[in-house]
Amino acid sequence: MRFLSVIFMVSLLLSCKNAQFSGLNNGDLLFVTAKETGLSGAINNVTQKQENASFDHIGIVEKNRNGVFVLHAASKGGSQKQSVKEFIKDQSDEGQRVMIYRLKPPYQNAVPAAIQKAESMLGKPYNFNYILDENSYYCSDFIERAFREDHIFKLEPMTFIDPKTGATNAFWQEFYRKKNLEVPEGEPGCNPNGLAASGKLERIGELK
Repeated sequence: MRFLSVIFMVSLLLSCKNAQFSGLNNGDLLFVTAKETGLSGAINNVTQKQENASFDHIGIVEKNRNGVFVLHAASKGGSQKQSVKEFIKDQSDEGQRVMIYRLKPPYQNAVPAAIQKAESMLGKPYNFNYILDENSYYCSDFIERAFREDHIFKLEPMTFIDPKTGATNAFWQEFYRKKNLEVPEGEPGCNPNGLAASGKLERIGELK
């Protein structure tokens, strides 16, 4: 009897632990709001497509019997699997918010393969050059690859032009100069704002 009580209590604790995130679905995409300065601000400056969508990071949700996780490529730790609770805390500590986007019903069948592909990419280092590489990934690159088999997203020519000036953003000029690289203007790539603008997604709300 005592053993059954222990089993019940463990089950109850696990269900309470996951209840906070019961509104999340497997395959949901978590977009992190951009900051106004630094790398985050520079990414948003040259990629923002929607007035109400300003993002600099993205991850994909995996729900299983062990909990709710976020698979993502981050500058700290590379491609990783993190509990959603820790993921939210990391963003909150930086003063950023997390928005939930979901594939529209006609595209939901792409989720299982995307999760499997994302799992296979874990452990790779972060791509700090933001130039496509098979051995390292940046955040939106990680997500685009996860869904590539089903053509959910597409690569587009990257731009580093400041829309206000029509010239290459000064941050990116200095960023690539320090790496002894040319600014990869026009090279194929992707970014969180571009993915968020996809007509295959719907915005669900904020994750708290």
